[in-house]
Amino acid sequence: MPKKGYHCAYDTHYHIVFPVKYRKALLSDSVTQTIKEISKELEERYELEIEQIGCDTDHVHVLVSFHPKYSIGQFVRIYKIIIAKQLFLKFPEIKKDLWGGEFWTDGYSS
Repeated sequence: MPKKGYHCAYDTHYHIVFPVKYRKALLSDSVTQTIKEISKELEERYELEIEQIGCDTDHVHVLVSFHPKYSIGQFVRIYKIIIAKQLFLKFPEIKKDLWGGEFWTDGYSS
């Protein structure tokens, strides 16, 4: 069922993969749970719906739908920045494991 905005109707679904930098296996169960919690907060803050989220030890899969006023690049930027900042605050050991403190690579697919 299409969602409606003020001036549009849309039904978008994007499958985006966020690999951890250097494909390091840093996503433990507690980190995965935190990513899911932060993702729920992002749904409320921005006009988006995270339909599914799956995590492995070295990457995160997100199936997301959002208003066309956001581009895929904007969503990726928002998601990466907020998730990384929150994870670094809660799990400082992750930042130490990554050179330069960068969490995600720039690879994604739709």
